Amino acid sequence: MPFSYKPLFKTLIDKDLSKEDLRRAIGAAPSTFTRINKGESVSLDLLDRICTRLDVPIEAVIRHEKENRTGEGEAP
Repeated sequence: MPFSYKPLFKTLIDKDLSKEDLRRAIGAAPSTFTRINKGESVSLDLLDRICTRLDVPIEAVIRHEKENRTGEGEAP
């Protein structure tokens, strides 16, 4: 997965909030935060609700990590 939620976890620590506090505040299902904990994709609507509730830019929630794709368009 080319995205990381590490910025979200750091933001929660900085704001002294738990994942459960945030989950309840935005009305997300427990399974949604299971997906986040596993680094799986979530909807843009959810990311918007997180950013709005925490009053932070998207960079404080999710980060794109370049995937190492060997063999795709590379010269030998």
